[in-house]
Formats: sequence, C-alpha cells, structure tokens
Amino acid sequence: MSKYKNKLKLLKQLDWKLIVTLLLIFTYGIVILSSATHVNQTGNYSRLIKQTLAFVLGIIMVVGILFLDYNMIGKYYKELYIASVVLLVVVLIPGIGKNRGGAMSTLSFGPLDLQTAELVKLTFILSYAKIVELKKERLNTAKDVIRLLMYAAPIVGLLIAQPDLGTAIVFCCIIAGIIFTAGIDYKILRRVIIVGIIALPLVYLSIDEYQQKRILGFLHPEDTTISGNYQVMQSNIAIGSGGLTGKGLFKGTQNQEDFLPIQDSDFIFAVVGEELGVVGMVALIGLYTYFLYRMLVIAAESKDEYGSLVAVGVTSMFAYQIIQNIGMTVSLIPVTGVTLPFISYGGSSVLTSMANLGLILNVSMRRKKINF
Repeated sequence: MSKYKNKLKLLKQLDWKLIVTLLLIFTYGIVILSSATHVNQTGNYSRLIKQTLAFVLGIIMVVGILFLDYNMIGKYYKELYIASVVLLVVVLIPGIGKNRGGAMSTLSFGPLDLQTAELVKLTFILSYAKIVELKKERLNTAKDVIRLLMYAAPIVGLLIAQPDLGTAIVFCCIIAGIIFTAGIDYKILRRVIIVGIIALPLVYLSIDEYQQKRILGFLHPEDTTISGNYQVMQSNIAIGSGGLTGKGLFKGTQNQEDFLPIQDSDFIFAVVGEELGVVGMVALIGLYTYFLYRMLVIAAESKDEYGSLVAVGVTSMFAYQIIQNIGMTVSLIPVTGVTLPFISYGGSSVLTSMANLGLILNVSMRRKKINF
C-alpha cells in the first residue's frame, strides 16, 4: 500500500503545466501540418496519422522513462558514452550507414530509418551531465574545461564527419549549457569565447563546401544563385504576405501552390506566418517560451546537481532547435536542417523530443526524495 502511495506522490510532482503546454504545441502542429501536407487538396492523411502515432509512441516511451530513476540511469554513464560514440561511428561504415540529405547519418531497417544522432542526444545528455557533475569541483582553470571538452570532442567530430553541421551545433549548445550550469569561472568563459571567435575562420575553412555556401548565402541574401537562398526568399515572401492575421488556414498561396520548399518540415514556420499571420507566430513563440521556462524551473528545483544538469542539457537542445528553425525561416540565422520541435513532420524527431521530455519529467517527478 505504501508503494502505491509513493507512486501517487511521484505523479503529483509531475510538472503538469509543462505537459499541458506540450499538448497545446503538438495540437497546433497537427493543424499546421494538415495545411502543409495539403490534406484539403489530396485527402491524404497518412503523414498526419504517422505524426500522431509517433506522438502516441512517444507518450508510451515517456511513461517507461518515468519508471526509471534518472540517478540509477546515470550510474551507467560510461556505457552510455560508449554507446553514443558507437552509434555515430556505425553510420559512417560503408554498406551499413545510409546517405540521407547528403549526410551518412542513418541506419535503415526496411521501411524504417533511424538517424542515430537523434538517439545519441538522449544518451549523450545522460552521460555528459554525469561526467561534468563528477568533475564539477575542478572547473577552476582552462585546463579543467579543456578536459571536459575533450570528452565531447569525439561526438561533435563524428557529426561533422557525416557531415551534419546542424546537429553538431545542437550538441555544442547542449555541452555549453551543461558546463555553464556547472559553474564555470567567468574569466575562463571569457577566454573560451575569445578563442572561439578567433577560431571561426579556421572552422569556416574546415567545413564542407555546401556548408560554406549556406554561410555565404546568409551574408548575401539577395543572390538567389547561392544554394539555400531561394528557399529563404520564398519563406520571407510567405511570412510577409501573411500580415497581421494571415490569409487563413489552407489559403496560403506560397504553401498551397508549392512555392514554399520543405513546408512540412524545415520551413513549416513560414506556413504559420502566411496562413495565421503575426498573431499565429506570436502565439506559437509564446507557447515555446513558456515550454522552455517550465524546463528551467524544473532544473532550478531539482533535488540534486545531476538532475539540474540533465534538465539544462535537454532545455539547451530544445532552445537551440526552436531559435535556429525560426531564425533561419526569417533570415536571421544561416539555413541548417533543424526541425521545429513537435511542429515539423518527422517520426524520429517526435520520438527523440518525447524521450528527452521524459528525462525532464523524470527530474521533475523526483524533486522530493520519494522512491518506488
């Protein structure tokens, strides 16, 4: 009986405000996706059904994660770290990894594709947060920080090797968020930022040509001969034509007549702008802002350091993806293939986002020391 009471107490400690916000965002996404996939023209609901099924599977995954104490999972941080490296190496092996969108990033299982980097987001956050927690008291010198960065270097390096610069940047944000939260000395942080700025030309020269063109396109948005600029131009036209309240759902000409590229995924925010206008965009950004705020509250209220670092890692991941996707849609950030969480079409993206949300809720549920 006491075990049953403990379970109820844990469930009561869940952040229900975060859960309700998630449901609102996903519902918003299904409505926009129905327009982006032209169900009004084709009557084909297959992608909406797949998106919903992925979300339902994600809920089941979240429930499973909640039954495992995150501290118990953290004890296996070495194994999780090794698994992260192996998952990123295996896709680079010819004949095993599959090329998708110009990157060797996917394992194929018949009709199903698994982008291993999506799974690694989960395993890496759990392992790296524990590594940083164990070394938290030794973050007083630049050498200490470099040692922590060396643990992350193989992960980022393997992602660049695919090449998948967009996902590599996501991981850099996760790493930065976790180390910053652990209490890095501000003098060291300043030096790291200066070194990073100085190293930017070297980074530019080391990335692939198509990635360099994305940066050039951002610096010269008027040149439509540069790869990616046409998409951004069409996105800007769509958003600009939406005005304050939009043209109405299913009535966006850029979207419905397929001038807008990849409108069900990378540029789905432009569909929001064209059909629901500034009001629709502000509403979605407001939901995302509250979504991230609830995660930061969970990180602040965590009963231990490890829980805080895990929560911040997940929050950093979501924050970057949201800012990057919306930013590239409105020409504020160079284009990368980063999806808008719970809005863009993609089963892998939904499942990974749900799994990471499960980690956040796991930390939330165990804010007070109650165990099964």
